[in-house]
Amino acid sequence: MDPNTLSPAALVDPLFALTMGLALAATCGLRAFLPLFTLSGLSLAGKVSLGAGYDWMGTWPAALAFGVAVVLELVGDKFPAVDHALDGLGVVIKPVAATLATASMITGMDPLLAAVVGLITGGVAAEVIHLGKAKLRLASSAFTGTIGNPILSVLEDIAAFFAVLVAVLLPALALFGMSLFALFLVRRWRRKAGMAAASSA
Repeated sequence: MDPNTLSPAALVDPLFALTMGLALAATCGLRAFLPLFTLSGLSLAGKVSLGAGYDWMGTWPAALAFGVAVVLELVGDKFPAVDHALDGLGVVIKPVAATLATASMITGMDPLLAAVVGLITGGVAAEVIHLGKAKLRLASSAFTGTIGNPILSVLEDIAAFFAVLVAVLLPALALFGMSLFALFLVRRWRRKAGMAAASSA
């Protein structure tokens, strides 16, 4: 489906918009700024209406800033040591980006309350996915001596771009997929924690 065939009326439907915001927020767990750049571009194109207090995200300066941040994140993540630094910063940056992605798509709500809802929903989802990605990156560093990290980063780029595309065209499907992925990560952490507790007993 071509996004240009989507009518503005369909795209600004509150439920559709909120689902899109949540799906993009979860994608922030992979790449923090790509979803924000996407929302900024959609707003400039008149495809989405941002919530009160978040209109600044739909301006050219914001789009430029998000675009530069996307490039820096994509390039920097290909270099060992830099990628670990980005993962460390991502613990804070990605939930904030996810909060913006969700809150900006909530209309008819106080901006502060929308931010709280965004943090509880999108922010938590992005954090879970980010922590899972960071653990995978650490495992790659341990087993490949960081040689496999750039390859893993490219795969994450592909997954992030695909997730953003699906989030815009089929947000419910994207949100469902991200929820399954987050659930898988949580169950895996619990299993490992249980095994560690059993071995130490």
